[in-house]
Amino acid sequence: MAEVRSRILGLGRYLPPKVVTNHDLAEVMDTSHDWIVERSGIEERRWVEPEEGNYTMGVKAAQAALDNAGVEPGEIDCIIYATLSPDYYFPGCGVLVQRELGIGPVPAFDIREQCSGFVYGLQMADAFIRAGQYKKILLIGGEVHSKALDKSTRGRTVTVLFGDAAGAAVLGVSDDPERGILTSRMHSEGADAECLAMQYPGMAPGRTDFITHDNLEAAVQYPNMEGQKVFKTAVKRMPEVVMEVLEAEGLGIADLDMLIPHQANLRINEMVGKLLRLDASKVHNNIQKLGNTTAATIPLCLMDALELGKVKPGDLVCAAAFGAGFTWGAVLMRW
Repeated sequence: MAEVRSRILGLGRYLPPKVVTNHDLAEVMDTSHDWIVERSGIEERRWVEPEEGNYTMGVKAAQAALDNAGVEPGEIDCIIYATLSPDYYFPGCGVLVQRELGIGPVPAFDIREQCSGFVYGLQMADAFIRAGQYKKILLIGGEVHSKALDKSTRGRTVTVLFGDAAGAAVLGVSDDPERGILTSRMHSEGADAECLAMQYPGMAPGRTDFITHDNLEAAVQYPNMEGQKVFKTAVKRMPEVVMEVLEAEGLGIADLDMLIPHQANLRINEMVGKLLRLDASKVHNNIQKLGNTTAATIPLCLMDALELGKVKPGDLVCAAAFGAGFTWGAVLMRW
């Protein structure tokens, strides 16, 4: 009996129309276009308007992915929504998308793996489909960072990096045994969990309230990041996991046609490519125009590469990510 393999049947995205340039940020904080580009490669990003939210973007990205796949909402039998910025503390975004698209009473999972969320979701969807549990899965990665950023000089090192967007994929059984997800590997290690975190509001030990006036006055409700620690760990873990999935299939770096890396920082991705000895033409980046959209970066980057003709049928493609937790992982696909 032939092995069941899953593959991406269609992709979709939603980008908020509001473009925020580095020059725009320089008007509200002590920064500059050159300072931001030198450290991150980012030139601009998209931020939502007040009436937009995470799930509203997810609905639009999901509908685009369904249309691209030629799949009706009623055919979806599982929803996975990767995000660190849900509209509500609970319930999750998945059920809100389910409601808006009119999808029946199927399971909806929200996963909290931050920048690694989409690759974790790909592994989950692949496992479900291989096991025969579900036939068509809607996977969404969506983030609204802009509503929770410190838009002052105090928060500039984090704020300049992040954008808002949603990307989605429909996964199903591959009709070609040579095409689809070949293998995936996911990892996490919590020793440095607080190096990249948003710790307030919350229910951590020692707190008596979800959020207090003192917390707000101390501005601890904004994300914090130890940039050098994140950089050093990312450039170690991402090449490791790329090689791990290649070796699992008896392949080497020379066999790889395209690396789709998480778009956290262009300098990280340049270093990852260098360490893997990959030609720059085999590492696709679009962070320059979108910033770090966390769980949305992988589908957005993959869709961009497809539209540019950089990924073609039969190509060996690896999506790899590293994020808060720390979490990291990679998915190897034959497109």
